Amino acid sequence: MEVQARAPGKIILSGEHAVVHGSTAVAASINLYTYVTLRFSTPSDNQDSLKLELKDEGLDFSWSTSKLKELFPESTEPQSPKPPSFSVESAKSIESLIEGLNIPEAKISIASGVSAFLWLYTSIHGFKPATVSFTSELPMGSGLGSSASFCVALAAALLACTDFVSLDLKQQGWQSFQERQLDLVNKWAFEGEKIIHGKPSGIDNSVSAYGNIISFKSGNMTHMKANMSLKMLITNTKVGRNTKALVAGVSERTLRHPEAMAFVFNAVDSISKELALILQSRASDDVLSVTEKEEKIEELMEMNQGLLQSMGVSHVTIETVLRTTLKYKLASKLTGAGGGGCVLTLLPTCILFILLQWSV
Repeated sequence: MEVQARAPGKIILSGEHAVVHGSTAVAASINLYTYVTLRFSTPSDNQDSLKLELKDEGLDFSWSTSKLKELFPESTEPQSPKPPSFSVESAKSIESLIEGLNIPEAKISIASGVSAFLWLYTSIHGFKPATVSFTSELPMGSGLGSSASFCVALAAALLACTDFVSLDLKQQGWQSFQERQLDLVNKWAFEGEKIIHGKPSGIDNSVSAYGNIISFKSGNMTHMKANMSLKMLITNTKVGRNTKALVAGVSERTLRHPEAMAFVFNAVDSISKELALILQSRASDDVLSVTEKEEKIEELMEMNQGLLQSMGVSHVTIETVLRTTLKYKLASKLTGAGGGGCVLTLLPTCILFILLQWSV
């Protein structure tokens, strides 16, 4: 049996890092996906191993099912759809498997993703031999939610082959999970994100699982219906960074300056709430009204970026993009963990109209 699944990446419009500390964040899915193909082995395949193919990285890994049984004696197919806790024993077992892979130093960042894969697979399907292949349209470590997209797509494919969700796998074409089933996918994906990032907020996997625009605070998600469209330019600085280290850095700064950082997080919370109100305010045919909304959003983006700088998560390449877009009176901010990665730039309606007129 073969199953394919896909999950989108995301941009954070406001609230990254602060959301980990209880502030509101606003995020949206984007039309770039991670794809996973899951194929269980049949007796005729004569395969007794679990294979992982990371096609974009040109890397293949394989583990014998007997080795997996030896290291995960407690793992069986779950009797309950609820994800189990990631135990110390599981962490040690996975670490021993990762150490034997000889991952190239230049690609060592994928180790945490391989760890999440092993835990999710063995937790849901035990030791069934299979081949799992990944491709992605998302650049890794860029702030576009590549790891969350990886975890959501994987969880969706694995759960689709269980009794916990009801999908007609004989039907051709893409199928969608119902919201209750998406809740389950999201819970499993969040556990994978914990393995990769340590203490994620949950916003990345949530927006990847449910799509569209959401606001997120303290684990509570609200689906939003935007009454205006935003055009965003995404610039990839191509500077890699360690999300777990950046999140930890903000937490350490919070411990050193608790009162000052509390004010920073409260300010971010206010910015996110105002942004959500603007996006959801009733649409108008009045061009000036749209322009006024965009001007407010530009100011909110600039303020959010300033607060992110005070958290210590900007980068010289991000500042270069900010200065460059400012020359054209465009507002920009980093998206995701910062320290490199991607930068968002709002493209106002008036500029798009001028470009359209010029092209004609």
